[in-house]
This record gives sequence, C-alpha cells and structure tokens, in this order.
Amino acid sequence: MPRKNRVPVAAAKQPKVAPARTAAASESPDFRGFSPKALQFFMALEAHQTREWFHANKASYEALVLQPMDLFLQAASAALKAKRIPLKGTLKSSVFRINRDVRFSKDKQPYKNHVGAVLTRDGTKQSQGLIYLHLSPVECFAAAGFYALEPEPLASFRRAMVNAPARWRTTVAALKAAGLELSREDALARLPRGFPADKTGELGETVVEDLKLKSYIVRQPLRAATVRSAALVDTVVELARATKPLLEFGWAALGPGSAPRAD
Repeated sequence: MPRKNRVPVAAAKQPKVAPARTAAASESPDFRGFSPKALQFFMALEAHQTREWFHANKASYEALVLQPMDLFLQAASAALKAKRIPLKGTLKSSVFRINRDVRFSKDKQPYKNHVGAVLTRDGTKQSQGLIYLHLSPVECFAAAGFYALEPEPLASFRRAMVNAPARWRTTVAALKAAGLELSREDALARLPRGFPADKTGELGETVVEDLKLKSYIVRQPLRAATVRSAALVDTVVELARATKPLLEFGWAALGPGSAPRAD
C-alpha cells in the first residue's frame, strides 16, 4: 500500500522538537492527534537520507512519530473493542519499520518518508483483514481490507465469491452505500486461471470483474485537520465499521487459519 514519493529538498527543514514526554505521560491513552512537525520530520529525512542524520535526530522521530502513534493505537484498539470490531494494534507489533529493504532495489535510500501501521485481529502485521494507516508529507490515508494476498488465500477468496455471489454483491453494495469502492490497482485484464467465463450470467458483472482483483482494499484520504486531532480515531473506527462486511466476508473465506496466533 505505501507509495514511493519524493519531497523537494528545498521544502525540507528539520523540525524543532519539544522535550520527550515523561514515562507517565507516554502511558496515557489520551490521543490528541499528530503534530504538523511529524510530517515535517519526514520532509527533513527525505532531504538527509543518511544513517548519521537519522541517528542524530532519532529522538525527534520517537517524540513526533512513535509516541503519538502509540497513543493512537491504544485509543483505536479500545474504541474498536467497544464497537465489537475484532481489530487491535500495538506500537511493538503493528508499526512498520522506518528502514527500507534495499537489498534488491536500485534506490538505496535507507529510510522511508512515511509511517505506516495496521490494526488486525491479532495485532500483527502478518494477519490479513486489516485497517492500515499511512502518514506522509505527500498523502495521508486509511485503508481497509485484504492486501496483496498470497496465491492460496487469494484463490480461496475468489472461490468464496463464486460460491456465494449474492453475498459478495451485497458486500460491494454496502461499501458503495458508505461511499467506498474497491481499488482496481494491479487488476488482471482477464479472469484468473481456473475461473471460467460466466456464460450463464449467474455470477453477474460485479463478481466477474472483482475476480480479477489481487487485493480487496478500499482507501479513504485523510484531511490534515483530521490527522492533527483526536478525530483520527473516530474516522478510522468508522472506516472499520463501514468495511466490516468486507472484512467478515474475507475472514470467512480464508478460514480460521488466516490469523496467526499472537506471540
């Protein structure tokens, strides 16, 4: 889901950072939003893509990005539990590393210019059926669903659509009613192998076209004002509520083994 974007160097300035929170403050679940300085940090990091600069400014990353993300995950997990939506996350298990994997990439910049985190059934990044939060100077968004499924679970998801076409159409209709649409990024031009043409029309156009997808994800852009306030929690919880039919369809399709056991 994260996209690679570049920020003009001229726009990048190192943010001034307030002293780090005390231990007592960091344990509070009172999330008040991300400071504009969080995104300014990533602009500065984009202009100074060196390990020396990052380690010299690591305290800024922790204070501006990780600490509020910790509070967000705590608050969102509690709110989702109250709504009986089985998604949760923690700073340790749900936030993606800032270090880039450059082993097979021509781009050798060592750090990402964004932060991403997930809320899943077991709180880990390996579990499918998730809410994803992405914050960067270029764009901020939340996403929900099943991303980049491996061949076997992808086949299971598609078979569930064929076996229960009416339920899938109802799921898609519920998303549309909430103003959400499945992303068609990387969709196949033809039906995948093993899924013949719908000659009888029993499946319907919605199912046929959605069988071509490799991910079943909806995205919701986030306004700057939302990211900077406690309303971010409500926005993410509402996205989870609106996409619950999609999540439940996928969880049923992938079976009980689709969520790894928590450590």
